[in-house]
Amino acid sequence: MTCDPAPGTARDPRARPPGGVSLREMRWWDIEPVLALERRLFPEDAWSAGMFWSELAGARGPRRTRHYTVAEGPDGDLAGYAGLAASPAGPAGADGSADVQTIAVAPGHEGTGLGTRLLAGLLAAATGFGAAEVFLEVRTDNERAQRLYRRHGFQPLGIRRGYYQPGNHDALVMRRDHTASLRASAAPEQTTAPESHQHG
Repeated sequence: MTCDPAPGTARDPRARPPGGVSLREMRWWDIEPVLALERRLFPEDAWSAGMFWSELAGARGPRRTRHYTVAEGPDGDLAGYAGLAASPAGPAGADGSADVQTIAVAPGHEGTGLGTRLLAGLLAAATGFGAAEVFLEVRTDNERAQRLYRRHGFQPLGIRRGYYQPGNHDALVMRRDHTASLRASAAPEQTTAPESHQHG
């Protein structure tokens, strides 16, 4: 496992834009504040502490299949969080895939572009996992989130009736073709300028 800072960590110069909110890896000590925001935003179907512990257990090590991020305000307050689960490529060259597990933005940070940053971070992680497609579920009545996902290339696949319990809310399943991102990441970088553009 590398010790270099991942994009979005405090040492990354891209991590704290003018809005003052930084992104970093979610760790076990974040579970308590994340749970508080989870229960505030999703009172009917909030995840339990055990679910977050289980997800974070798969977020480290050479065989990790999870990616979880927290967003912190300038005073260290929790501004949001997001998570992704990856399924590695199968035998005979079958492509891998990834699922957006959760994206949450605290009410005081809505409309600041934080949701876009969190989603972009998950999509970058999906590329790192080698996912050729990314899936997610979103409540059918959450039009604001659906607009965000459509802007990032997600298309509707179908409806899962009563997916969110105990509220019995339906989920819209969406998919993003991620093959273009994989091709871009695999393309060799040009380290020198073409000969015709060099100046002697």
